[in-house]
Amino acid sequence: MASAFLCAELGIVPTVRHADYIGSWLTVLREDSKAIFRAASHASKAADLILAFSSDEGGEDVGS
Repeated sequence: MASAFLCAELGIVPTVRHADYIGSWLTVLREDSKAIFRAASHASKAADLILAFSSDEGGEDVGS
């Protein structure tokens, strides 16, 4: 999820889809319907941290 957030923020169009990855999420969601919200929260924090580091180095954004 973090990679999806980063791609969206940086304007990168992802071209790879992983059916096994999505399938594993379906299994998790069947057992815990709130897991997606916890995962999204953690992924958002991770993406924010990566973006903060990228803008701190050299004063340029990664997308520049």
